[in-house]
Amino acid sequence: MKNTIIIGIAGGSASGKTSISRKLKDKFADEKSVLIIRQDDYYKDQHDKPMEERVKTNYDHPFAFDNDLLIEHLHALLRGEVIEKPTYDFVHHTRSDITEKCYPCDVLILEGLFVLEDEKLRELLDIKVFVDTAADIRFIRRLMRDVKDRGRTLDSVVTQYVDTVRVMHEQFVEPSKRYADVIVPEGGSNTVAIDLLTTKISSIIRKPVI
Repeated sequence: MKNTIIIGIAGGSASGKTSISRKLKDKFADEKSVLIIRQDDYYKDQHDKPMEERVKTNYDHPFAFDNDLLIEHLHALLRGEVIEKPTYDFVHHTRSDITEKCYPCDVLILEGLFVLEDEKLRELLDIKVFVDTAADIRFIRRLMRDVKDRGRTLDSVVTQYVDTVRVMHEQFVEPSKRYADVIVPEGGSNTVAIDLLTTKISSIIRKPVI
């Protein structure tokens, strides 16, 4: 029997998915366990490629992700098993040698660009959320994040946004909004939406098991 509640949080790059995930985790700090899994950690391994090939990868296309491994890990957690979650090295554009041990939990928050785009992932979700933030805000956030935290140059961020991020968002991410149960404008600053999600999650967690 499935005892873990899985909340999927999708949305464009830098829309506020991580902020909402962290705020929801904080709201349920008293529960047995709340786990956040980022789809970004399931980018495909590229150790076998030279750096000049890695940087050419379209990281904003669904094919860049190892969703088979992600789905396998989600099923394992639902069975009550411990997983070794990969982590991604955004500076070197490949999977890191470091893994993180993740344990079965009461609430699992899965956040990422294509969480609602993939049908097999959607089937595992109890609550489907789409974070809807204006494109200019998302671009500014992404620019600041990638330069500060991921060692990118201003020119590389702008080029990537124009060539792939914007196009892939319109082709894959934005259409997945139709699968959402809840659409949250402006990300983590929307306290009303977070309170509503908190109430819904609480009602599911505390529902008697039949």
